[in-house]
Amino acid sequence: MDLEVIWRSLLMVTVGFLFLRFVGRKSVSQMTIATTVVLISVGSIVIQPVVNNGIINTIIATGVFILFLITAELLSLKFNFMEKLFTGKSKVVISNGNLQLKTLKKMRLTVDKLEMQLRQAGIKNISDVKTATLEPNGQLGYELQSDAEPLTVGEFKNLMTQLGYTFPTQIPSSSPRTNLFEEIQQGHTPSNPEQLH
Repeated sequence: MDLEVIWRSLLMVTVGFLFLRFVGRKSVSQMTIATTVVLISVGSIVIQPVVNNGIINTIIATGVFILFLITAELLSLKFNFMEKLFTGKSKVVISNGNLQLKTLKKMRLTVDKLEMQLRQAGIKNISDVKTATLEPNGQLGYELQSDAEPLTVGEFKNLMTQLGYTFPTQIPSSSPRTNLFEEIQQGHTPSNPEQLH
């Protein structure tokens, strides 16, 4: 086995990863034609120094690239700092109904594109959003203001209980209730569930 091919593969996949990490966080569905063309071109350029010497080198390089991806995913499961390195972390783009323009600029996300994502989520007004985050995969996460939230089954049951109606008791869930948006705003790193270690 040619060690030079392995080292070239590791070098090029690392360089390619670092370059694409700077491209930003857009899911495949959100990529423009220009972004798609650039990413395909980068992929073609990254592989060129490795595979010019034949089919065996191409197979070895492909194996190294896949091994890199699997290793990155396993390390992300084990270590929070590796997850941040490989995937990034959520960024708050709306806080208490106010746009976080500095964050939007840093993420290279225009207000128009953010509004498009809000509309796709069925949100009519930015002021209705308590917190919105741009997730590492480019998708939008959001929490509505209490007055803009739809009525939940639990709230309906509470209301009906206050009016004198009784419901059969349910076994409470053993999972703790935590607000996922507060976690991001306070900068806390969630610990990985034990079953993923």
